[in-house]
Amino acid sequence: MQNVIPMLSYENGISSLEWLKKAFGFVENMELRFVENGRLTHSELKAGENIIMIATPSLDYESINKQRKRDQQMNKWLSVPWIVNGILVYVENVEEHFKNANENGAEILSEIEEGFPGKRYRCADIEGHRWMFMQK
Repeated sequence: MQNVIPMLSYENGISSLEWLKKAFGFVENMELRFVENGRLTHSELKAGENIIMIATPSLDYESINKQRKRDQQMNKWLSVPWIVNGILVYVENVEEHFKNANENGAEILSEIEEGFPGKRYRCADIEGHRWMFMQK
């Protein structure tokens, strides 16, 4: 079992979960998908041998993108291409991953870059969570 497990909240949990699988290539553990009254209360995605937990914590939760539309200060500090409160995921082929994420509507924050600490790119998912994907 890994020592640190990211836990991300999504306003539209089920559709976001499906998008994350399609755009980022994560694999869902279907045995651990729990839905209550149409709300995703728990799910687990595998990134290699590691898991990321996804859920909609309450009906009052709003996505980062929805909050950015109302909050100019938040929009201002998220206007940079850097990973702000995000997740780094190692992938086998960063070019292939970039192409798939881009084709599926990820907000590309930086093109593929090389150099220290490795070949990588940054993006935001459909609800505004920030990700960095780096080649192993």
